[in-house]
Amino acid sequence: MRVKRGTVRKDKHKRILRKAKGFIGRRKSVYKLAKQAVIKAGQYSYRDRKVKKRVFRSLWITRLSAAVRGLGMTYSAFINKLGTANITINRKILADIAVNEPKAFEAIVSKLK
Repeated sequence: MRVKRGTVRKDKHKRILRKAKGFIGRRKSVYKLAKQAVIKAGQYSYRDRKVKKRVFRSLWITRLSAAVRGLGMTYSAFINKLGTANITINRKILADIAVNEPKAFEAIVSKLK
């Protein structure tokens, strides 16, 4: 007796095609191509969740560097002095303070000088 898999296969195909919604060309409508595209998209999203953390850290460092240079200090000297002064504010918060509250950031830097 043969197995037809009518609804099971249709449901599986629908699930993949739903995930491929928004893709361009046959990748959104042809199951075989959509499956490959969805798998690849999943690999990219898994990888880039980790890359995103690196990208944001480098953005915070760039912002801090620019803000500190404007106040006559280098980034590396700033981070070093933060450590010796036992100020434990992370780069994310420091960059946010530098952008949104320049007076407060200037007070932090003047305390380190």
